[in-house]
Amino acid sequence: MTIPVAPGTDIPTKNESRPVWSRGILRALSSRLVILVPYLWLLAFFLVPFAIVVKISFSQTTLAIPPYTPVLEGVGSLWQNLREFSFDNYLWLTQDALYFNAYVTSVVIAAVSTVLALLVGYPLAYGVARAPSALRPLLLMLVILPFWTSFLIRVYAWIGILKPEGLLNQFLMAIGLIDQPLLIMNTYTAIFIGIVYSYLPFMVLPLYAALEKMDYSLIEAAQDLGCTRSSAFWKITFPLSRPGIIAGCMLVFIPAVGEFVIPDLLGGSQTLMIGKTLWNEFFANRDWPVSSAVAVILLLLLVVPIMIFQQAQARQQEQGR
Repeated sequence: MTIPVAPGTDIPTKNESRPVWSRGILRALSSRLVILVPYLWLLAFFLVPFAIVVKISFSQTTLAIPPYTPVLEGVGSLWQNLREFSFDNYLWLTQDALYFNAYVTSVVIAAVSTVLALLVGYPLAYGVARAPSALRPLLLMLVILPFWTSFLIRVYAWIGILKPEGLLNQFLMAIGLIDQPLLIMNTYTAIFIGIVYSYLPFMVLPLYAALEKMDYSLIEAAQDLGCTRSSAFWKITFPLSRPGIIAGCMLVFIPAVGEFVIPDLLGGSQTLMIGKTLWNEFFANRDWPVSSAVAVILLLLLVVPIMIFQQAQARQQEQGR
């Protein structure tokens, strides 16, 4: 039997027939579930491994497999578990100048490499953002194209380019620019070249995202008001692209601090960086507790300043409102 419906009357759908409170609960659960997925990912692949590393850093080295004395094992009392903790590994890092020099050298090399990547990547991103819309996908593909090749193969390719009998020296000598090969391999210059080349897309892509969505009519308005192109760039374009600059610098600086492959292959055996020191402690010396302490300190050196910077940025945004 069909129930007649008056003209103009909306028939409630299946979802609309539910109570309002039921629909609100479903929306809240769905939003919480979407947020829960990345939190579970971080918990499984970051917090749990990091907790294991922190636990190993408080243990002692021993001749066993694995080569450290276990702590926080079993269901003993809290006081007994706390007594098993040892801060000797962290004290050792403060007493040996090797680790301090490795940290300082890593931060300096990463900072210089980040500045060089910014100097190279900003004009490149600006050119891609100002290019015709039909050419932008092709130009972005050329920026991302090196990622299609193995990272290790790309670093090995720079050995063939930078070594004394490599392609760069052969080219410079062929055109008469130099008389004898340049010594670039096994120097900090080679490390800078390798890091800038390897991490340049991480700088270009955030900068392009910030520059591409910028309203360029502001520049035209500034020029109409008497600004030159350079002054309009520094007063409008550069401040508006600051979020991309910050994101790109973080994406380059953070992995560059702990870089191991590039300093080992291009910098030679005398290069002192924390990634290489961590590798030697973990695999050569088999000192897992000390290497875990090195990793924990390295993470704190990177995370704490970033958190302070983000809080300062949030305060500035609140004050600006």
